[in-house]
Amino acid sequence: MEALKTGGDVLFILLGGIMVLAMHAGFAFLEVGTVRKKNQVNALVKILADFAVSTIAYFFIGYGVAYGIHFFAGAETLMAKNGYELTRFFFLLTFAAAIPAIISGGIAERARFHPQLAATFLIVGFVYPFFESIAWNHAFGIQDWLAKTFGAGFHDFAGSVVVHAMGGWIALAAVLLLGARRGRYTRNGMAAHPPSSIPFLALGAWILTVGWFGFNVMSAQTLDKISGLVAINSLMAMVGGTLVALLVGRNDPGFAHNGPLAGLVAVCAGSDVMHPIGALVVGGVAGGLFVYMFTLTQNRWKVDDVLGVWPLHGLCGAWGGIAVGIFGDPRLGGAGGVAFMSQLLLTGLAVAVALTGGGAVYGLLKATLGIRLDQEQEFEGADLSIHKIGATAERETNW
Repeated sequence: MEALKTGGDVLFILLGGIMVLAMHAGFAFLEVGTVRKKNQVNALVKILADFAVSTIAYFFIGYGVAYGIHFFAGAETLMAKNGYELTRFFFLLTFAAAIPAIISGGIAERARFHPQLAATFLIVGFVYPFFESIAWNHAFGIQDWLAKTFGAGFHDFAGSVVVHAMGGWIALAAVLLLGARRGRYTRNGMAAHPPSSIPFLALGAWILTVGWFGFNVMSAQTLDKISGLVAINSLMAMVGGTLVALLVGRNDPGFAHNGPLAGLVAVCAGSDVMHPIGALVVGGVAGGLFVYMFTLTQNRWKVDDVLGVWPLHGLCGAWGGIAVGIFGDPRLGGAGGVAFMSQLLLTGLAVAVALTGGGAVYGLLKATLGIRLDQEQEFEGADLSIHKIGATAERETNW
């Protein structure tokens, strides 16, 4: 029976890892549909290459930083419990690799390729697992202190803060250091760069949405802890985010397809403790927050975050972390076991770690290697400048 249980757990978490791996195709096509056509190939290659670099960084460094576990042992040792720890690594790797995938959307169309791969290695190897160890492995005694002081530690079931807020705030640091795309903002106003393909954008959003149920539900990590509440709360938050973004965004298809993602980002943390109505509210607030802050950052603050990853992941992720302390309360139908101040304080720490780590990594690379395409390369587009081929062959074919 024990062998059957461990085998079931291995299969369960492996399927979860595969579902989250598929989400990276969603990140890719969401970016492909949003950027201009001259940068579509770069979006596809960047997401794939980032995942490969993330795997190396997390396998050799990051997983050990986060959990104190390494794989420098014989294959027979690694096969213990049907290789559960290996599949757990795979599952958590797909989370870690989401960080550079998030950043990719913010820095699109003007970032150099190889320095970004170097940034990915440093972030996934050191910055992300540092906070992951605090939140999910009780490193440095911070969780214990929060539990003793406020009655409960920080709760983030599936990564609203650990993954999404971290990714979004690191991306903000990168976007600010990189600067706006040339010609985006002028003395006469703002040049419009509409999405190049709404169908590709929608495809990316749908792939992410479907995969998210693996992201959230399978964060239980073992079969005996699986909860249908997580699935229904994810569904309700997705619906809330969609409807509010559709309404506030005045039927704009870009907002409509990012709305469900905003809701899902926000519900990750408390999907196992909220009531479904609470999840609906959390998702709805996230959908409205994304539309309002995307418009504000792009139009008023002139922060050229191409896919709006800071409002979508950074702000909605932070909102999700704080919302656990509100809607996880039994007085609002929640399951309890949470504390508002613990949620607030560790969410704030995540923001500080992300901004500091992201600023350090991209600041160092900017000062040494350079992180931005030159003016001619940016005008030509990342596809031809970096990969020597465009998404379609019309420009490169001589008839």
